[in-house]
Amino acid sequence: MLEQWAEGEAVICKSRQWRGVGLVTAVTMRAEIGRFDRLPSGKQLARFCGVTPHNASSEARQANAGLIRAGDPPRRRVLIELAHRVIRMQDGRWPALAHKLLRQGKKNVAAAVANRWLHHQMQPEHLAA
Repeated sequence: MLEQWAEGEAVICKSRQWRGVGLVTAVTMRAEIGRFDRLPSGKQLARFCGVTPHNASSEARQANAGLIRAGDPPRRRVLIELAHRVIRMQDGRWPALAHKLLRQGKKNVAAAVANRWLHHQMQPEHLAA
C-alpha cells in the first residue's frame, strides 16, 4: 500500500535513486522535509534537520557542544540511520569520511556524515528530476 502511494510522488521517486535510501526512508524524508528545494542550501537543510554541530566557542577557545537543538527528533533520527547505512557501504566517499573522522577522535560521526550527505544531495545535479 505504501509502495502504491509513493509511486506517484516525484520527491520520493527521486530520493529513492540515491544510494542507501529505501522506501521507508524516502517516505519519512518526504513527510518530514517536504520538498528539498524549498531550502536554498545544504547547510540550511542540515540545520533544519538538526544534524549540524552546535558551536560553544568564545574568544580563543574553540568548543563543540554536540548537535544543535533545532529540528524534529524523528527527522534527525531518520537521517542518522541513513548515515549509518551509507557508512556501511564499502564503496564511495561516506565510509572513508567516517573512518577519517574516527581517526581524528570525533564524536557523533553519523551526524557529521548525515550533515555532509545532505550538503552533497543539495547539489543541483542531485536535485534535478
